[in-house]
Amino acid sequence: MSEHKNDGDARRSELGSTAGPVEDEIEKSFDRTVDEGAQRLHRTFADVLITGLFGGFEIGIGVLAYLAVLHETGNHLLAGLAFSAGLIALLLAKSELFTEGFLVPIAAVTAKQATLGQLGKLWAGTLAANLVGGWIFMMLVVTAFPQWTGTITSSAEHYVHADLSWQTICLAVLGGSTITLMTRMQHGTEAMSGKLAAAVVGGFLLSGLQLFHSILDSLLIFGAIQVGAEISYLDWLGWFSYTVVFNIAGGILLVTALRLVRDRKLVERERKEAPVDPTTASS
Repeated sequence: MSEHKNDGDARRSELGSTAGPVEDEIEKSFDRTVDEGAQRLHRTFADVLITGLFGGFEIGIGVLAYLAVLHETGNHLLAGLAFSAGLIALLLAKSELFTEGFLVPIAAVTAKQATLGQLGKLWAGTLAANLVGGWIFMMLVVTAFPQWTGTITSSAEHYVHADLSWQTICLAVLGGSTITLMTRMQHGTEAMSGKLAAAVVGGFLLSGLQLFHSILDSLLIFGAIQVGAEISYLDWLGWFSYTVVFNIAGGILLVTALRLVRDRKLVERERKEAPVDPTTASS
């Protein structure tokens, strides 16, 4: 059996333009993912916070577009397409969204290009900065567009008043897996048109289908609190606490882990070629 497997690997290398053990496009995508993940994980904590703050502002652009279309049409599918403006802004501005931080950084850690401590720093700093940036941006939105008060409130109530159930768990798992798959698609191509298409698809699914997303939907809830809706920050925290957990579960279990299992030969190669000494890694 091992001889047949080795023959298959050799034949695949002969047919492709690279000497790796998998198809060329998969190897190129994996290399891009690990390289970007390592760069992001070696940022200083100040850079993590600043990049995450920008991420909160830029996802707010998507929420702004979403609310504008939803207020005028009442159609969540059309509003979901408009929300993709925020994901396009994140892509082109190179900022950081917490739920985009599953596949790429974890791949770098698995390949021993960075440490678990650096991953924790990225996640904690990005999450906190996203929420602060989003809160600030929504304050601007509700002040600039007071006529959207009803739309903002009803949108927020859909999430914050949802009880923890198998349905809401599945909505949160799908929210995490959808945005992580969007990230995977963007790293699967070098063509900007493909990256933009992935952002549009991701935005449509996340907002158009009202999947539960810990950052995006938090902005709607913050806006409702700011306009005086009968929602408290304690209500938000109760919703957020389970949504973020199942976002992480969806992103890691349904997308990241399966991709790393498929790319295990590339992971082994990276570990052998460039092991990281945790005592000397940048923080």
